[in-house]
Amino acid sequence: MLDKVVIANRGEIALRILRACKELGIKTVAIHSQADKDLMHVRLADEAVCIGPAQSAKSYLNVPSIIAAAEVTDAVGIHPGYGFLAENADFAEQVERSGFAFIGPKAETIRLMGDKVSAIEAMKVAGVPTVPGSDGALSEDPEEIQAIAKRIGYPVIIKAASGGGGRGMRVVHSEAALSNSIRVTQSEAAAAFGDDTVYMEKYLENPRHVEVQVLADGQGNAIHLYDRDCSMQRRHQKVVEEAPAPHLDEDARAQVLQSCVDACIKIGYRGAGTFEFLYENGGFYFIEMNTRVQVEHPVTEMITGVDIVKEQLRIASGLPLSLKQEDIKVQGHSFECRINAEDSKTFLPCPGTIKHFHAPGGIGIRVDSHIYNGYTVPPHYDSLIAKLISFGEDRETALKRMSIALDEMLVDGIRSNIPLQQEIVKDPNFQEGGVNIHYLEKKLGL
Repeated sequence: MLDKVVIANRGEIALRILRACKELGIKTVAIHSQADKDLMHVRLADEAVCIGPAQSAKSYLNVPSIIAAAEVTDAVGIHPGYGFLAENADFAEQVERSGFAFIGPKAETIRLMGDKVSAIEAMKVAGVPTVPGSDGALSEDPEEIQAIAKRIGYPVIIKAASGGGGRGMRVVHSEAALSNSIRVTQSEAAAAFGDDTVYMEKYLENPRHVEVQVLADGQGNAIHLYDRDCSMQRRHQKVVEEAPAPHLDEDARAQVLQSCVDACIKIGYRGAGTFEFLYENGGFYFIEMNTRVQVEHPVTEMITGVDIVKEQLRIASGLPLSLKQEDIKVQGHSFECRINAEDSKTFLPCPGTIKHFHAPGGIGIRVDSHIYNGYTVPPHYDSLIAKLISFGEDRETALKRMSIALDEMLVDGIRSNIPLQQEIVKDPNFQEGGVNIHYLEKKLGL
């Protein structure tokens, strides 16, 4: 087992990692910016190292400072959490080249799956269902491009190979708009990602977002932890997640779960990961793989009883998977509401000092949060301040518990999106289950 780990992140995920380390007897080093000296995990860690000013580029994205913190504290591993450097292959490579364990996949795997074109090609070889598309980067031949679009059928979507987070995408409804849309997307991709490579896919008009959680040890063993539905989104950002995904075709579900396990073995995957799919009319279509722990991992933990972060740490220690697929059983249902420091109408961030914070409780309620009375939410980072998770023996019970918990939750002193979450869980169509990825934006009139 790893002896000491640097937690290269902040907020709720840093506290989540610290708790898992403590359970396994692993010493912890909290790195933090000057703005984050009062974070809860900084107070609780065995050691803390300030690595720079508030700006992420000079702290949480400062690779030499992070590695130096590991060196001066005699740590042996670095956990990147999610966001920041979690899916940066160069960072993973530098960590391991410096003699530390990177608690995540190998750098070459991150590169493979981080490029959308190479990821899709790898998934096709592995037998994972993909969206009909250009089967690679678009050429510069206009006639060839038009032929591909006709074969796929309009509407199509042009995507940046290095894109993510909803950026570098453009929907095209006709041949007349195709060439200009490609040029604009290439220009945006070059500016945002330093790579103007684009590809084309069929645009699914009313899909759901369904993803599969996997664990693999890089030693030929892999399992899935079933699926999640993350269709309640705004501008490609998830708002509410649940597990398992409701109202799926069971044969299609079984096939896609197995295909994800097979793909992990095929590419030699190591650690926790998530295969993301669009699901429409009973079919799954691969869109990307996140080579890290997800924000919404707690809903999977609630229905399977598997501690995903502890499994990451065990795998990074060189241990083989302790679980077999037959050990994984789904029990009950779980929801997660992301609680953000933002106005629930305008969605503008609302940093400031929390005067009073009350976490809800009761059977089946879990709160993952770093905030406390008197904590000041800084303006420099993501607005996520808590994750409210509910569990019940069935979907209806889990949803009722979530509604009660949202009514109990108090975040005073700043504005939060709790009113929006209260509205969502009472929405009749959401209560029925199976809404598509456009539902929330249409509901909000966006």
